[in-house]
Amino acid sequence: MAGSGPLFLALDQGTTSSRAILFDAAGLPVATAQQEFRQITPTPGVVEHDANEIWSSQLATARQVLTQAAVGPEAVSAIGITNQRETTVLWDRATGEPVAPAIVWQSRISEPVCQRMREAGHEEEIRSLTGLRLDPYFSATKIVHLLETTEGLAERCRRGEVLFGTVDSWLVWKFTGGRVHATDPSNAGRTLLYDIREGRWSERLCDLFGVPMEILPEVRPSAGHFGATTADLLGREVPICGIAGDQQAAAYGQGCLQPGEAKNTYGTGAFLLFSTGDDAIGSQHGLLTTPAADDGNGRKYFLEGAIFIAGAIVSWLRDGLGIINQASEVETLAASVPDSGGVVLVPALAGLGTPHWDPHARGLIIGLTRGTTSAHIARAALESIALQVADVVECMRQDSGIALDRLRVDGGATSNDLLMQMQADILGVPVERPRVLETTALGAALLAARGAGCDDAIDTSLARQTERVFEPSIDAAARERMLGVWREAVGRSRGWATHLPPQS
Repeated sequence: MAGSGPLFLALDQGTTSSRAILFDAAGLPVATAQQEFRQITPTPGVVEHDANEIWSSQLATARQVLTQAAVGPEAVSAIGITNQRETTVLWDRATGEPVAPAIVWQSRISEPVCQRMREAGHEEEIRSLTGLRLDPYFSATKIVHLLETTEGLAERCRRGEVLFGTVDSWLVWKFTGGRVHATDPSNAGRTLLYDIREGRWSERLCDLFGVPMEILPEVRPSAGHFGATTADLLGREVPICGIAGDQQAAAYGQGCLQPGEAKNTYGTGAFLLFSTGDDAIGSQHGLLTTPAADDGNGRKYFLEGAIFIAGAIVSWLRDGLGIINQASEVETLAASVPDSGGVVLVPALAGLGTPHWDPHARGLIIGLTRGTTSAHIARAALESIALQVADVVECMRQDSGIALDRLRVDGGATSNDLLMQMQADILGVPVERPRVLETTALGAALLAARGAGCDDAIDTSLARQTERVFEPSIDAAARERMLGVWREAVGRSRGWATHLPPQS
């Protein structure tokens, strides 16, 4: 049951599930609802979603969470949306129906587009304008793939009959009944079409990619007005006043607002954001430069490391190998052995992100012996998450010149104490876990409150409290040995897909 005071509804649309979390005036969750949806993988390296399933699952959780909290929509002051970034949706302006499957951020289907543009010499100009790599990860290459492979789509886009959006824009369009086509800088900045220093869509980038500007959403402040839900959806109109991509929302929820502060979110992937304040620093070590959520205090930026497979490797242990029945079982299984028994797992199931940016890398398990058990593989899987983060932290140190003195963490996998201890050991710095793990949703709620003009309505002192600090427990020599073996294994996974015959 919700107490007195304003309530804020955060819609957290993720890669594998849609969630809704209702926050009270103390910034604490009142009720949570979650619904998984299909992961469509027609060929290796290709990942799709049904955009209508994203929509229906998100609407269902929004309704369910109000029922759980025993409140009506009139109790909700504003809605905030946070979302899986880069995933690309194209839909019919008139009908609101998708015109193609949503191409997920993990998908490598647009690598030929990237290769063509690299060979044409556009990579450096794109990086300087966007702060991003020319990689299939980002939205523009996915749009180009759809325009080139869907008959008649390019012409329909030029006529303004089809709209593009990342998942936030798709949800805003659906919730507002097609009245608002908009996004925010934290999502626009992940498309390869947005000039992050000028803060606007770039005609030059749209020309390079051949993407009609007519399909792009309006960019509004993250804490701003994005219309209201139609009355039939939740029982009355509720204003949508906050939007941010999931990682920027998590950083906002964690309070990583000052230069030098860093957080890492452990979800399907893992994403480390390091605040650089007003400066959009270009990375020399494979990091991305990305806009922060715009809360009205001017343009802010992060250096970001993007790890494609983190929690998803645990899902693979469950769904692919069948060595666990539930993701929560991995900690007990991994803890049943003192170490990985020499097994190293490189989770390059969708290529490698920071710092390698290798779409041709493939997953690898090495070090197997007759004595290897499922427990060793489970432990190696958890270690792979922490080791990837360590690689990103090292890039961050080299780019910024600042050594990390602590790491704030969030996301579902942070409930795994063994993983968090591994992370502290491998980094050699304390890892701080907050009282409220769902800081992505909290960030969306805080932005919604600010956008609604009542940002003082949420007291974050409780929500941002640290619940536990994990201190390093191994020495530097052991740490370096682990990292050395890990990096050798990563090297062996690189470019593997180039040795394989084409997939039919």
